[in-house]
Amino acid sequence: MNRKNLNLKNDQALRVENVSFSWNKKSEYVIHNCNLSISKSGLWMVVGKNGCGKSTLFKLLKGILTPTQGCIKRPLQMSIVFQNPDHQILMPTCGSELILNVKPKMSKQNLIEKVDIALKSVGMDGFFKRPIHTLSGGQKQRLAIASALISDSAFLLMDEPTALLDEFSQKQILEIIKNLTISETKPLAVLWITHRLEELEYADKVSIMKEGRLSEWENPHNLKYI
Repeated sequence: MNRKNLNLKNDQALRVENVSFSWNKKSEYVIHNCNLSISKSGLWMVVGKNGCGKSTLFKLLKGILTPTQGCIKRPLQMSIVFQNPDHQILMPTCGSELILNVKPKMSKQNLIEKVDIALKSVGMDGFFKRPIHTLSGGQKQRLAIASALISDSAFLLMDEPTALLDEFSQKQILEIIKNLTISETKPLAVLWITHRLEELEYADKVSIMKEGRLSEWENPHNLKYI
């Protein structure tokens, strides 16, 4: 991996150990004996075709579903970016949306500075007072990423975050996330779930999900996708 991929603290790492899941505890498993470990910063992608179990895996990682077997150790602070940013944006302006996600109390000046830094990190410098309804789909997704960043999480879980975007916006989001994973000050660990093979060129490592099973982490350049 890239030399800038740094070790995460124990409470920032993700570990999935022998996890299986079935609906109503039936014998047919949707997720089969999956193992996954992310203990370094970087862009980690899980790729698979529609219906392979990616959505169920996302819900397990987020904690919406409980494994039928096995266990999941989640980062203490893990932020989520959904496929549709409208499902997580609540406030009327960009600034108020980010302020909503600031956890520690701080002075008004420090709060405004923190919001400005988060907006700048996703290419939205000067958008503090911008109404949400005036944003494009790509800008809303960038705002959702800024909301995750301002919460000071070191780990981002992203569920097909470019699925609803045009090609230009897709590339913007990928480049923003890639740059955040190799930041000199605070490189992030990002688990990105996708079905788009063209996105794999940005990944540090890739795991294939097929029929509810995950492969070992692989170099994306050596990937043989079936």
